[in-house]
Amino acid sequence: MRFIGNRSSGKMGIALAGEAARRGATVTLVLGPTSLEIPRDVECVRVQTAAEMLQAAQSAFQAADAAICAAAVADYTPAAPADHKLKKVNERLDRIELVETVDILAELSRHKGNRCVIGFAAETDNVVEYAKRKLARKGCDAIIANDVSRADSGFGTDTNKAWIVSTTGVLELPVLTKPQLADTILDLLQNS
Repeated sequence: MRFIGNRSSGKMGIALAGEAARRGATVTLVLGPTSLEIPRDVECVRVQTAAEMLQAAQSAFQAADAAICAAAVADYTPAAPADHKLKKVNERLDRIELVETVDILAELSRHKGNRCVIGFAAETDNVVEYAKRKLARKGCDAIIANDVSRADSGFGTDTNKAWIVSTTGVLELPVLTKPQLADTILDLLQNS
């Protein structure tokens, strides 16, 4: 199995990549800035911007059997990024125009064919309801929804409280370490 994952920076994407490689998958991890260690036997493509992540994910997905998108990519980006430091003495900055960032999960889902695409949803309330809506909007096979308002879940923690939301239903999981959650997600992927 050839698997790609993407992550802007964080433990969940790295845990997924490591567990997939341990199971024998050929893994390409598209990774934003982080100082976290990359697992052995994982090809890592480093990116800086959401546009670079999209391009790298699309490229890796061409040869992949599945994609897990655990990235927290910004929904908007500056319309005209400056190529230099803006000095308040010389340049007045009274507004920043933004444009929508291309949705990597939706884009990969649109071209998935019979491959499996799994996304994540970081929510603070109505976790399952928002995940169901995201699943329908994005066209992926499953959403791993986690409640980032909890102290034991989400960004920067070693654990996650998650629900697996798919077209076949909702599975609430106990609080798991990120490697345990990665193992559960990959079991789902292998059985789909």
